[in-house]
Amino acid sequence: MIHPSAHIEAGAQLGVDCEVMAGAVITRHAILGDRVVVYPGAVVGGDPQFLKFERATPSFVRVGEGSVIRENVTINRSIYEEKSTVIGARCFLMAGSHAGHDCELADDVVLANNVMLAGHVSVGSWTFVGGGAAIHQFCRIGELCMVGGLARITRDLAPGTMTTERDEVIGLNLVGIKRRDWPRETVRELKAAFRVVYFQPGNIRAIAATARASGAFPSAQAQAFLEFFAGGKRGFARPRREGVPLEVPTEETR
Repeated sequence: MIHPSAHIEAGAQLGVDCEVMAGAVITRHAILGDRVVVYPGAVVGGDPQFLKFERATPSFVRVGEGSVIRENVTINRSIYEEKSTVIGARCFLMAGSHAGHDCELADDVVLANNVMLAGHVSVGSWTFVGGGAAIHQFCRIGELCMVGGLARITRDLAPGTMTTERDEVIGLNLVGIKRRDWPRETVRELKAAFRVVYFQPGNIRAIAATARASGAFPSAQAQAFLEFFAGGKRGFARPRREGVPLEVPTEETR
């Protein structure tokens, strides 16, 4: 359904049963999957905020099926020829949030109001980013993360972690993890891997690599957690300042 006063440029691609409300702008660089809903004032496929960008560059924004783009959201297209900024399926971008050029959001990501993603940010599935949080360019946010409102993120966030303030890891996102219905032993492994990585001094990449190779963490989820530390350009968020305990439950905690 296309509402009166919606602006859809020639060349834009809309899937089946999309809804574009009054005042929304879908540029010719946008490709929307089925059942995408775009609310008033949103701009999907606008030019990237990059001083050296050549506007004639053919680049895109791709939005996965079932995603919801609320009021005044802005999603900028890629700075690279034939490349795309990607919003996965069933994502929910709340009012005023921004996804910069070349961001990649996996499926089922939620950005709360006024979240700001700079260029080249990647966000894993089932991650929630709290209102007003700002994410530095080239940061990676793993799956099942929870980012606190008004957080300032300048480093990579490992899968399943909770982070707040300025790159302060405060524990595992156990609520999100439990919603995945993973086996209890898998959750125990994740807790143990978290302790190994964050509870001892030293090079975090080397610690994670050693733990991964040890054979003590065989589940795919724990391996993915440890493997995350092998990549990235920004370094890694760490536990909050000394003297403030991490919120990591004991084995007895359900």
